[in-house]
Amino acid sequence: MLKILVALVMAVVITIGGILVYAATKPDSFRVERSATIKAPPDKIFGLIADLRGWAVWSPYERKDPNMKRTFSGPASGKGAVYEWDGNKDVGRGRMEIVEATPPSKIAIKLDFLKPFEGHNTAEFTMVPAGDNTAVTWAMYGPSPYIAKVMGTVFDMDKMIGNDFEAGLAALKAVAEK
Repeated sequence: MLKILVALVMAVVITIGGILVYAATKPDSFRVERSATIKAPPDKIFGLIADLRGWAVWSPYERKDPNMKRTFSGPASGKGAVYEWDGNKDVGRGRMEIVEATPPSKIAIKLDFLKPFEGHNTAEFTMVPAGDNTAVTWAMYGPSPYIAKVMGTVFDMDKMIGNDFEAGLAALKAVAEK
């Protein structure tokens, strides 16, 4: 019985050790992005993204917690606009600030997640005209600390975040094409 228990403990220790070693080999940064084609001019789409107060009509995170507390500061839109939120376990707490707004082609946002895990990333929206359409790309990138690498061995972060980006781009498309 003791030999079985020792063998079981050793198997668990080896498995955990293997996961920790594997996590250490993962990249030190990450990037998730999704794209959509929207039948609207880039300046219309740019306006929907640059106005953080307007995200309520298309952001997938707004739907995850309609009761979250929101605070806005800085200009109404564009560079310097700030949106802070405090919500349920699905959206956590954090802050985003537009740090670059180049109409009508690019918006960069500094993201600071405070809960449930601290993280500091960049979100970027690019709009490229293509005839009557605009190719819109939503990306998020940043450092991948060791704990994120460990979590990444169990959870597919690209799929989790990517699914939210796909939903957000679909909602943005519906709003922009009205």
